[in-house]
Order: sequence, then C-alpha cells, then structure tokens
Amino acid sequence: MKAMITGASSGIGKDFAIKLSNMGYDVVLVSRRKEELKKVAGLCKSKTYIEAFDLSDIENCKKLFNKHKDIDILVNNAGFGVFGEFNKTNLDKELNMIDLNIKSVHVLTKLYLNQMIKKDSGRILNVASSAAFLPGPLMSSYYATKSYVFKLTAAIYEELRRNKSNVKVSVLCPGPVETNFNDVAGVNFSVKCLTSDYVTDYAINKMFKNKLVIIPGFTNKLSLIGCKILPLKLQIKIDYNIQKGKEK
Repeated sequence: MKAMITGASSGIGKDFAIKLSNMGYDVVLVSRRKEELKKVAGLCKSKTYIEAFDLSDIENCKKLFNKHKDIDILVNNAGFGVFGEFNKTNLDKELNMIDLNIKSVHVLTKLYLNQMIKKDSGRILNVASSAAFLPGPLMSSYYATKSYVFKLTAAIYEELRRNKSNVKVSVLCPGPVETNFNDVAGVNFSVKCLTSDYVTDYAINKMFKNKLVIIPGFTNKLSLIGCKILPLKLQIKIDYNIQKGKEK
C-alpha cells in the first residue's frame, strides 16, 4: 500500500507523511525542497520515495504521475497564500499560487482518480481550508483557490457515489494551523491556531470513515454555520475585519 503526500516537507504535509508511514503505508514525499524531504523521510518508518518537484509546473504533475501510478492514498496538500488588497498584490505570485493551489490539485486528482476507478479502490484527500466558505477580502485569490478545491471535491464525491464506486474522496477544511503558511502568506493569525498534529490525526480518522467534508475544531464548525445563515454583505464585513487582524 502506498500513499502520496504533496507539500510534504513541512506542516500538515509532513505530519500526514509520518502518520501514514506509521500506519504501514509506503510514502511518496513531494515538495520543491529536497533537503527538507530527506529530513521527513528520516522520521518515517516505512519505505519512502523522495520527489523534488515544483508542482506549479503542470508538466511536473504529469511526470510525477508517470513515476508513481500505483497510489492507494493521494493527499493533495501543496499550496500557499497571498495577503493584500487585490489591486496591490503581485500578479505573478498570484498566478503561481493558482497554478499550485488549483491546477496541480486538478491534474493530480484527475490522473489518480482515473487510475483508482480502474481498480475500484483508493482515496483522495484534497486539502482546502475554512477559507473555502468565505469571500476573503485581503486574501481574495487564496480564498477563491480553496473554494475551487472544495467544490471540485464535492462534485466528484457525488459522481462516484452515483456510480457506486469504491473510490473515496474527502476535502479537509481546517482553520488557522501552526505551520509556516503564515510566513509565506505574510500574515499573523489573531486567533489561536490548531496544531498540525491534531488536524492530521482528525483528518486521517475522518478520511477512513469516508467523511466528505472534514472540519477540525469546534470554532471552525461554528464559522461554517455562520456562513450559512448570515447575509453575504455582513459576512464580507466580518471577514475583512478578521483578515485585517492578520496583517503583520
């Protein structure tokens, strides 16, 4: 049995890799940072494969698939965020984020889903965010990318269900997590973050229970309820103030 984890060099990707390895899965560790992947591999108990790929280049996604077609669990975790008003943020950085957060997830999900459907087994866990449920002023592009991941996964879930497939898909929607995401995005969360250890334990447990939407943390679950009942313009105002509090 083999699991592939993208963005495996740190944060929740690293913890996913270690935990799945401890469960007996051979793990394919994917990230741009080869030296960091070697450190993660040293913490894994099972056989590891290190793949230093920049997945924002879609051709690398295809190369990765061609090297490792037989995957039982795919964790699409690689991604980053951009903070700032939309008219002031760097366009090239945003396009790179879209390539990584959306295009790589789309391509890898499609390629591995087709393989899993052929053998009628396998799991895909796409990592979105609680950002998927909100408009996200001051991080508009990032929030939009996570909304894409959430809706894509939900749609695939229903297609698989109607076809009575044994392939399972889930989407993880955590709130703030203690990782280096904050440094890359240039933000400082004003609320208490969940630990990566807790989020990954919770996600793995729910994934194996075939949960579609995985939301760790009571506060995050309350936020989702608020998104369903509050008017959009009020959501935008509240979310703006939350985002403003992250500014470094």
